[in-house]
Amino acid sequence: MIMLELFFGFLCIGCFGFGGAYGAIPLIRDVVLSHGWMNDEMLTYMIAVCESTPGPIMVNLATYVGSSQAGFLGALAATIAVIAPAFVIILVIMTLLKNAWKNKYVQAILRGLKPCTIGIILATGCYMVLNNCFGISDGGAIRLRTIMLTVVLATVYFGLRKVNQKGISPIGLILVSACLGAVVYGI
Repeated sequence: MIMLELFFGFLCIGCFGFGGAYGAIPLIRDVVLSHGWMNDEMLTYMIAVCESTPGPIMVNLATYVGSSQAGFLGALAATIAVIAPAFVIILVIMTLLKNAWKNKYVQAILRGLKPCTIGIILATGCYMVLNNCFGISDGGAIRLRTIMLTVVLATVYFGLRKVNQKGISPIGLILVSACLGAVVYGI
Protein backbone atom coordinates (compact mmCIF):
# COMPACT_ATOMS: atom_id res chain seq x y z
CA MET A 1 0.00 0.00 0.00
CA ILE A 2 2.77 2.46 0.92
CA MET A 3 4.52 1.72 -2.38
CA LEU A 4 1.43 2.74 -4.35
CA GLU A 5 0.96 5.85 -2.21
CA LEU A 6 4.58 6.84 -2.79
CA PHE A 7 4.37 6.15 -6.51
CA PHE A 8 1.12 8.02 -7.15
CA GLY A 9 1.96 10.85 -4.76
CA PHE A 10 5.24 11.59 -6.49
CA LEU A 11 3.74 10.91 -9.92
CA CYS A 12 1.34 13.81 -9.27
CA ILE A 13 4.27 15.99 -8.28
CA GLY A 14 6.12 15.02 -11.43
CA CYS A 15 3.07 15.72 -13.60
CA PHE A 16 2.21 19.12 -12.18
CA GLY A 17 5.59 20.46 -10.99
CA PHE A 18 6.02 23.24 -13.57
CA GLY A 19 8.89 25.64 -13.12
CA GLY A 20 11.37 23.18 -11.75
CA ALA A 21 11.95 22.10 -8.20
CA TYR A 22 11.27 25.47 -6.57
CA GLY A 23 7.91 25.64 -8.28
CA ALA A 24 7.18 22.08 -7.14
CA ILE A 25 7.99 22.63 -3.46
CA PRO A 26 4.37 23.58 -2.61
CA LEU A 27 3.19 20.37 -4.32
CA ILE A 28 5.81 18.32 -2.51
CA ARG A 29 4.83 19.95 0.79
CA ASP A 30 1.15 19.19 0.18
CA VAL A 31 1.70 15.53 -0.75
CA VAL A 32 4.25 14.78 1.97
CA LEU A 33 2.27 16.48 4.75
CA SER A 34 -1.10 15.07 3.66
CA HIS A 35 0.27 11.52 3.80
CA GLY A 36 2.07 12.20 7.09
CA TRP A 37 5.44 11.10 5.72
CA MET A 38 7.17 14.08 7.39
CA ASN A 39 6.24 17.05 9.49
CA ASP A 40 6.69 20.60 8.18
CA GLU A 41 9.92 21.23 10.09
CA MET A 42 11.57 18.04 8.86
CA LEU A 43 10.48 18.79 5.30
CA THR A 44 12.03 22.26 5.52
CA TYR A 45 15.29 20.73 6.72
CA MET A 46 15.23 18.16 3.92
CA ILE A 47 14.62 20.88 1.31
CA ALA A 48 17.73 22.65 2.61
CA VAL A 49 19.76 19.42 2.52
CA CYS A 50 18.51 18.53 -0.96
CA GLU A 51 19.32 22.06 -2.14
CA SER A 52 22.91 21.70 -1.04
CA THR A 53 23.49 18.18 -2.38
CA PRO A 54 24.17 17.36 -6.03
CA GLY A 55 21.17 16.57 -8.20
CA PRO A 56 17.68 17.92 -8.67
CA ILE A 57 15.79 18.79 -5.50
CA MET A 58 12.64 16.90 -6.53
CA VAL A 59 14.60 13.72 -7.22
CA ASN A 60 16.60 14.01 -3.99
CA LEU A 61 13.44 14.62 -1.93
CA ALA A 62 11.56 11.78 -3.62
CA THR A 63 14.45 9.42 -3.01
CA TYR A 64 14.75 10.42 0.64
CA VAL A 65 11.02 10.26 1.39
CA GLY A 66 10.66 6.94 -0.43
CA SER A 67 13.65 5.51 1.42
CA SER A 68 12.43 6.71 4.81
CA GLN A 69 8.98 5.20 4.23
CA ALA A 70 9.69 1.92 2.42
CA GLY A 71 13.42 1.41 2.10
CA PHE A 72 15.22 0.91 -1.21
CA LEU A 73 12.08 -0.08 -3.15
CA GLY A 74 10.22 2.95 -1.82
CA ALA A 75 13.07 5.21 -2.91
CA LEU A 76 13.05 3.60 -6.33
CA ALA A 77 9.27 3.92 -6.73
CA ALA A 78 9.19 7.57 -5.64
CA THR A 79 12.19 8.52 -7.78
CA ILE A 80 10.86 6.84 -10.92
CA ALA A 81 7.44 8.39 -10.36
CA VAL A 82 8.78 11.93 -10.02
CA ILE A 83 11.01 11.78 -13.12
CA ALA A 84 8.78 9.72 -15.44
CA PRO A 85 6.39 12.54 -16.47
CA ALA A 86 9.18 14.93 -17.46
CA PHE A 87 10.99 12.15 -19.31
CA VAL A 88 7.88 11.19 -21.27
CA ILE A 89 6.90 14.80 -21.99
CA ILE A 90 10.37 15.66 -23.31
CA LEU A 91 10.40 12.54 -25.49
CA VAL A 92 7.00 13.41 -26.95
CA ILE A 93 7.90 17.04 -27.51
CA MET A 94 11.21 16.25 -29.15
CA THR A 95 9.85 13.57 -31.45
CA LEU A 96 6.42 14.86 -32.38
CA LEU A 97 6.52 18.58 -31.92
CA LYS A 98 9.86 19.72 -33.29
CA ASN A 99 8.28 22.71 -35.00
CA ALA A 100 5.96 23.57 -32.12
CA TRP A 101 8.54 25.91 -30.56
CA LYS A 102 8.01 28.26 -33.49
CA ASN A 103 4.22 28.25 -33.06
CA LYS A 104 2.95 31.54 -31.64
CA TYR A 105 0.36 29.78 -29.45
CA VAL A 106 2.96 27.53 -27.84
CA GLN A 107 5.15 30.59 -27.24
CA ALA A 108 2.17 32.41 -25.68
CA ILE A 109 1.52 29.48 -23.33
CA LEU A 110 5.18 29.34 -22.28
CA ARG A 111 5.30 33.11 -21.71
CA GLY A 112 2.12 32.80 -19.63
CA LEU A 113 3.65 30.10 -17.44
CA LYS A 114 6.71 32.21 -16.55
CA PRO A 115 4.93 34.71 -14.23
CA CYS A 116 3.02 31.87 -12.59
CA THR A 117 6.26 30.03 -11.89
CA ILE A 118 7.91 33.16 -10.53
CA GLY A 119 4.95 33.73 -8.22
CA ILE A 120 5.01 30.17 -6.91
CA ILE A 121 8.76 30.33 -6.25
CA LEU A 122 8.44 33.72 -4.53
CA ALA A 123 5.53 32.53 -2.38
CA THR A 124 7.46 29.41 -1.37
CA GLY A 125 10.54 31.44 -0.46
CA CYS A 126 8.48 33.91 1.59
CA TYR A 127 6.68 31.06 3.36
CA MET A 128 9.96 29.35 4.24
CA VAL A 129 11.51 32.59 5.56
CA LEU A 130 8.43 33.49 7.61
CA ASN A 131 7.97 29.97 8.92
CA ASN A 132 11.60 29.58 9.94
CA CYS A 133 12.00 33.08 11.39
CA PHE A 134 8.59 33.55 13.00
CA GLY A 135 7.26 30.00 13.35
CA ILE A 136 3.95 30.62 11.60
CA SER A 137 3.18 26.90 11.50
CA ASP A 138 3.91 26.22 15.18
CA GLY A 139 2.32 29.03 17.16
CA GLY A 140 4.41 32.04 16.24
CA ALA A 141 7.68 31.44 18.09
CA ILE A 142 10.15 34.18 17.15
CA ARG A 143 13.55 32.68 16.43
CA LEU A 144 16.12 35.44 16.88
CA ARG A 145 19.12 33.38 15.75
CA THR A 146 17.34 32.42 12.54
CA ILE A 147 16.32 36.02 11.88
CA MET A 148 19.90 37.14 12.52
CA LEU A 149 21.29 34.51 10.11
CA THR A 150 18.73 35.44 7.45
CA VAL A 151 19.62 39.13 7.70
CA VAL A 152 23.37 38.40 7.60
CA LEU A 153 23.01 36.10 4.57
CA ALA A 154 20.79 38.60 2.76
CA THR A 155 23.32 41.34 3.50
CA VAL A 156 26.17 39.18 2.19
CA TYR A 157 24.23 38.27 -0.93
CA PHE A 158 22.94 41.73 -1.82
CA GLY A 159 26.04 43.54 -0.52
CA LEU A 160 28.41 41.52 -2.67
CA ARG A 161 26.06 41.95 -5.61
CA LYS A 162 26.29 45.72 -5.12
CA VAL A 163 30.10 45.64 -4.89
CA ASN A 164 30.70 42.95 -7.49
CA GLN A 165 28.28 42.65 -10.43
CA LYS A 166 28.28 38.86 -10.19
CA GLY A 167 27.75 38.72 -6.45
CA ILE A 168 28.43 35.50 -4.56
CA SER A 169 28.04 32.14 -6.22
CA PRO A 170 25.37 29.75 -4.89
CA ILE A 171 28.14 27.43 -3.71
CA GLY A 172 29.79 30.29 -1.83
CA LEU A 173 26.49 31.27 -0.23
CA ILE A 174 25.85 27.67 0.83
CA LEU A 175 29.32 27.47 2.39
CA VAL A 176 28.90 30.80 4.19
CA SER A 177 25.48 29.75 5.52
CA ALA A 178 26.83 26.35 6.63
CA CYS A 179 29.70 28.00 8.51
CA LEU A 180 27.44 30.61 10.11
CA GLY A 181 24.92 27.92 11.04
CA ALA A 182 27.63 25.84 12.68
CA VAL A 183 28.85 28.85 14.65
CA VAL A 184 25.42 30.11 15.71
CA TYR A 185 23.71 26.80 16.42
CA GLY A 186 26.80 24.91 17.51
CA ILE A 187 27.28 27.18 20.49
